[in-house]
Amino acid sequence: MILTGPAIAAAIRAGEIAISPFEEERLSPNAYDWRLGEHLRVCEQDLDAAAPCGFPEVVMPPSGFVLQPGVLYLGHTLEQTTSEHYAQFLNGDRTIGGLGIWVHVSAPLGHAGHAIRWTLEIRAARPVRVYPGMTFGKLVFFQTFGAPASYQDLGLKYTGSVGIDVSRLYEEIQHS
Repeated sequence: MILTGPAIAAAIRAGEIAISPFEEERLSPNAYDWRLGEHLRVCEQDLDAAAPCGFPEVVMPPSGFVLQPGVLYLGHTLEQTTSEHYAQFLNGDRTIGGLGIWVHVSAPLGHAGHAIRWTLEIRAARPVRVYPGMTFGKLVFFQTFGAPASYQDLGLKYTGSVGIDVSRLYEEIQHS
């Protein structure tokens, strides 16, 4: 079951959801409108799933940053979100899609207990200027069923991530 905007606000007041920074006017009928943070990692080189990948991090100036086609960008949400009671689902929205930006297509689920700023995968179909703090998508909350299990308590590889986190799939791949 998806929470409505008023239900999200009630869950925030009850301490069941935390969004920081939170602005009530960013609530929509069934979601919270999240914003793009100011840091981007820029990946223009080939990647290897069995090896750590490092790419330079840039801070977007207030005048914006032009995303280029064919480049993978990792960004982050301005907001940090957490809830032990609800699973979260983060997507881009129609306004971003209309600019030819694909954002966070591969990993939209935030498990109950997810407690970090979201790392975003960003691709552009055409050169497009984006700005730190601009609305970039929608975050929805779902009621979970069954025995609760907090992501933070499971000790998985992205628990406690800080900033933009690159893929750590290499930790699972036996490379000879």
